[in-house]
Amino acid sequence: MRLSRRGLLRAGLAGTAATALGGLASGCAVPTGSTGRNMVLWYWSGGLSETVVKQAKARYDSAVNLRATQIGGYYRSKLLTTMTGRAHIPDIVGLKGEDMASYLPNADQFVDLRTLGADKLKSQYLDWKWQQAIAPDGSLIGFPIDVGPVVHYYQPAVFEKAGLPYEPDDVSREMATWDQFFAAGEQLKQRIRGAFMLTDVGSVFEMSIGQGAKRFVDEDENFIGDQEHVRVCWDRAVEAKRRGLVSSIVSGTPDSISAKEKGRLPSMLNASWAAGDLKLEVPKMEGEWRVANCPGGPSNVGGSFLAITKACREPERAFEIISWMLNADNQAQGFVEAGLFPSTPASYEMTKLREPDPFFGDQITMDVYGPAAEKIPVAFNSPFDVALGQPIRDEIKNVGVLGKDPKKAWSDAMSKCRRIGEHLGVSV
Repeated sequence: MRLSRRGLLRAGLAGTAATALGGLASGCAVPTGSTGRNMVLWYWSGGLSETVVKQAKARYDSAVNLRATQIGGYYRSKLLTTMTGRAHIPDIVGLKGEDMASYLPNADQFVDLRTLGADKLKSQYLDWKWQQAIAPDGSLIGFPIDVGPVVHYYQPAVFEKAGLPYEPDDVSREMATWDQFFAAGEQLKQRIRGAFMLTDVGSVFEMSIGQGAKRFVDEDENFIGDQEHVRVCWDRAVEAKRRGLVSSIVSGTPDSISAKEKGRLPSMLNASWAAGDLKLEVPKMEGEWRVANCPGGPSNVGGSFLAITKACREPERAFEIISWMLNADNQAQGFVEAGLFPSTPASYEMTKLREPDPFFGDQITMDVYGPAAEKIPVAFNSPFDVALGQPIRDEIKNVGVLGKDPKKAWSDAMSKCRRIGEHLGVSV
């Protein structure tokens, strides 16, 4: 059973990773990850297909003893502690997508996958995802596992009752923009007592940020979170609150589950992996949900990588293993088994990924997920984006949950960003 990814997407200070890894001198990682035939792989629960992991162990058994270990708790902290300690460093490590930018300034602690032939495989993967693992010096430190294209999950029966489009193609077309989506939300609220289009304002802000090519810090380490591209996303989230489109129900609670079952929360914007969460939350609602495009354009939440540490004694063999584990066939297995949406477009046409999904009324959801994944914008991800984006995310949540004045919340967010930026050495 795949665990919920909500806990895997919690933000932390990006400077933590940069500081911890920065303590390791170039070329000084002690090669204790592998001894003889042993090779150690670290990942987290739900991070890889267990079937593929078992198959990899069997496939390469004659050459290496692959020990795959799921690391519980705060994965990144445990990985950084181990690497900083310079002992028992794993050969192959998972790197979560939201943390990747934090590792890039310390690319010398990982093997440049280009030296192992990765560039020959580049065309098989989503370009925007590949770009996320390229360090400032041009080295490639991560091989793509999965991505998280955002879609619009909704209940067609409730939409039809509200006089809204309810077939997936119609919803995608007639709620293609945020303005159209908000107008539909107002109609839903008027026609269905107690129904809301959105669970929280944070989803509007997060998906909107992901639809652009800029985040919070630019390539020259200047804070740009106070600029128009962020302010537009902020104002959009505030407008959703102002227009009464947002529920006060907390996601993942029994109240939230009940509201979905009763049609009071018949809509949500979330990544492909959230389909698994939805099926676990409301299994009795099989056939009552559909999938359409995210308003405003493609966005992404989540997705990770595999990397090879400098402690690995056999990097060529390690790369052979990870490139096999993450080929199109095995990524398709990862999606079927663990909800890991493939970073390999060739997977999208495979029969096993084009089976009608009973939970979504026998819709072939790949027809929505696939095009969304391929059209996600390429954006620069700074090691400091998480730290300097967090105050803004916290304050928009205060607007949505606590009813804080948006002007005061924005001002407070900018003040916090300035203090954090000065501490991290980012120009503000």
